[in-house]
Amino acid sequence: MDTFIQQLINGLVTGSMYALVALGYTMVYGVLNLINFAHGDVLMVGAMAGISILKLLLVYAPGLPGILMLIIAILGAIPICMIVNILIERIAYRRLRNAPRLAPLITAIGVSILVQTLAMIIWGRSPIPFPSVMPTMPVFIGNAVISQTQILLLILAVISMVGLVLLVEKTKMGRAMRATAENPRVAGLMGVNSNSVIVATFGIGAALAAVAGVMWAANYSSAQFAMGFVPGLKAFSAAVLGGIGNIYGAMLGGILLGIIEALGAGYIGDLTGGVLGSHYQDIFAFVVLIIVLTLRPSGIMGERVADRA
Repeated sequence: MDTFIQQLINGLVTGSMYALVALGYTMVYGVLNLINFAHGDVLMVGAMAGISILKLLLVYAPGLPGILMLIIAILGAIPICMIVNILIERIAYRRLRNAPRLAPLITAIGVSILVQTLAMIIWGRSPIPFPSVMPTMPVFIGNAVISQTQILLLILAVISMVGLVLLVEKTKMGRAMRATAENPRVAGLMGVNSNSVIVATFGIGAALAAVAGVMWAANYSSAQFAMGFVPGLKAFSAAVLGGIGNIYGAMLGGILLGIIEALGAGYIGDLTGGVLGSHYQDIFAFVVLIIVLTLRPSGIMGERVADRA
């Protein structure tokens, strides 16, 4: 039971980060019917920018509390990621909106490689350690342990997801986003500026990725230029698992994927008699993904985006 609780905590922490990134994928897909495979690299930019900001704070404002430093780093990383993602949309995707679907897909892969290369030039090839600013005293839940960094991560993830739901459901921009996702031509006739909606969608997705990126680096204590590929792939899988195009599905898919991975890592050794170790945890997540998509191709919560005329 102690192992179960510990792995459940680990799964919630990891899954909340997957969910934040999956929301970026599903929002862009819902509005543009496009998979932005460079989104994982936006997470990487957020992690790198957050570390750079923290290093500056440690030099010029060393007396600040660690939690305040981390929040400032996240707030500083958000506009950087938003600018990067909006530039990606403006330069790489805007001219391909009416192109065959293979063209933007190949472009997204190229943009991903370009962003990684630029990050390697700016921050170097070697992993960069995350500055230790948060208290190291853990919090015990029975015999299970959760760090204060992970608690902050969970709080920020919940705040971000609740904020996104309120924005989409309760604001004028949210209504415009839902209208554009339903039918961009009709939305345009009703006075919705589709370009503004698309830019806002990329910006919001980048802000969520920035939060996830800084917290990913804080949770795993380092970051490097190629770190975005695996979280990006997992988050995309989470979006598909939950039902791509559905923000609630992205949240559910991310949390489920994180929990499945964590429980798999905790029990895979016992289940296979020691043949497989915890580093084979991806097997469980992707087996479940395959099963779900075989039985329900639209994902657990389905896709609410209508087919376009």
